Amino acid sequence: MKKLLFILPVLLIFISSFNTLHKFYVSVTQIEYNEEQKSLQIISRIFIDDIEEVLKKRYDENIELVSEKQEAKVDQYLSTYLNQKLAISVNGKEVFFSFIGKEYDNDLVLCYLEIENVTSLQTISVSNQVLMDFFDEQQNIVHVKKRKKRKSLILEKEKDKGMLKFSE
Repeated sequence: MKKLLFILPVLLIFISSFNTLHKFYVSVTQIEYNEEQKSLQIISRIFIDDIEEVLKKRYDENIELVSEKQEAKVDQYLSTYLNQKLAISVNGKEVFFSFIGKEYDNDLVLCYLEIENVTSLQTISVSNQVLMDFFDEQQNIVHVKKRKKRKSLILEKEKDKGMLKFSE
């Protein structure tokens, strides 16, 4: 009986630990070098509820990401925010992206960006501070692909910038 009285509370604590929801803050950005088009094609995947919360706090408390009526405003806010929080340098020179558009995939917004006139890719530096000013636990994963080589960075609040080298 004493054994059962000991095991039961331990079992209850163990089971209840799985019921505690822990919000996971992460975004994934894919950058692919297209040699033929001499461009970097970028897709940034961000959870809708997280980015919507940020856009509400920064720009407009009434904004709704999936609202067709506010689509132009959402695009403008996303473009502005990403330009403030995502910085890229190629071969030691800062480059700037164009916001091409977005689409929704379940609970994610996929933001499409492009950097043109990239004649070669030896090094790429990426600073990705997306959502870091609102969520301390935010991690931004960056994958860069050149031909068949793929390299990755995991960026966090204290280390929001990294550099990758590609040899020819």
